[in-house]
Amino acid sequence: MESPLIQLLVLAGIAVFLILRLKSVLGTREGFEKPPLSPSETQRPERKFEVIDGAPDPDIVHYVAEDSDEAKALADMKRVEPDFGVADFVQGARGAYEMILMGFETGELDGIQPFLSEEVFQSFVDAVSHREDQGLTIEADFIGVRETNLVGAKYDPVTGLAEISMQFVGELTSAVRNREGEIVEGDPKAIKRQKDTWTFARTMGADDPNWQLVATDV
Repeated sequence: MESPLIQLLVLAGIAVFLILRLKSVLGTREGFEKPPLSPSETQRPERKFEVIDGAPDPDIVHYVAEDSDEAKALADMKRVEPDFGVADFVQGARGAYEMILMGFETGELDGIQPFLSEEVFQSFVDAVSHREDQGLTIEADFIGVRETNLVGAKYDPVTGLAEISMQFVGELTSAVRNREGEIVEGDPKAIKRQKDTWTFARTMGADDPNWQLVATDV
């Protein structure tokens, strides 16, 4: 049987080892962890960096030319609604493109109706109804968006209506089948690339944050 003294020394050694390990881990800051704030900093409100008047806004000039009409329109939108970000809009429009495009291809329009103007939604309904009357169905698979470009922006200071046009280059597979299931157009295995220019609109400052698709130009 081991001596109690030896057992005590072993336990003491383990305790020292664990303390050193904890100190090495807890005493190291990694990633984006913020350092402790001083008392004066804890009382200071968080600062929001704003673009200095006259200086180019990187959130705008990353997408359009600095002196263009589009840049002015986007700047006007941001003045009316400071939380609006062009980068956030472009990212959201990219996701909306896939969702709306596939909703139209499959004929499942209920899920995308809130993101369409009444005119565009009705045109989608008419197109899907025409396909169904002919007994046609579309088998489609979205591959991805290869290009996303902001190609137009307008702002009406009187009505507050903002319009932004985006050009997408998407890749998908698509095949049209008749009532018998025969392919009458396309190829379910062939990837096709298509370019679409869509215009989204929204009244800046309104409670509804959703942009709606108001025009399509393939």
